[in-house]
Amino acid sequence: MTTSAHVQKPGWFTVHVLNRSVAWLTRRGLSVWGSRVLAVRGRKSGAWRTTPVNLLTVDGRSYLVAPRGHVQWTHNMRAAGGGELRLGKRADAFTATEVADDDKPALLRAYLKRWKAEVGIFFGGVGPDSSDAELRRIAPDHPVFRIDMTG
Repeated sequence: MTTSAHVQKPGWFTVHVLNRSVAWLTRRGLSVWGSRVLAVRGRKSGAWRTTPVNLLTVDGRSYLVAPRGHVQWTHNMRAAGGGELRLGKRADAFTATEVADDDKPALLRAYLKRWKAEVGIFFGGVGPDSSDAELRRIAPDHPVFRIDMTG
């Protein structure tokens, strides 16, 4: 695993319209293309921090991919080692294990296959049909966590 400094900050529309809309629907139990609200304890404050995420399932296992790079929730996840995935009133506790860069290409490919229209811009022209070498090249810029439900 690499701790790259790669971060792509969201624009005003994403923060104030898109993320809020998806989070609002997800909090009411309506998943938008696999959306969940990720809740992770802040590494400094200890307070719950929430953000909408896309839950990826590959071969029966669950993953969270950070399309925008090493953002606040990824730093908090590393420190906390887990959190909750919320959908409506349901909150599923989990532990998280960061995936090594060499193990990411198939996961990044699956993520891009499903959500490229939504997040493809953050992957620098790499898409679901890109070679494993291209996916491996961008892997350090996109943290991936394997999610194991505990509750």
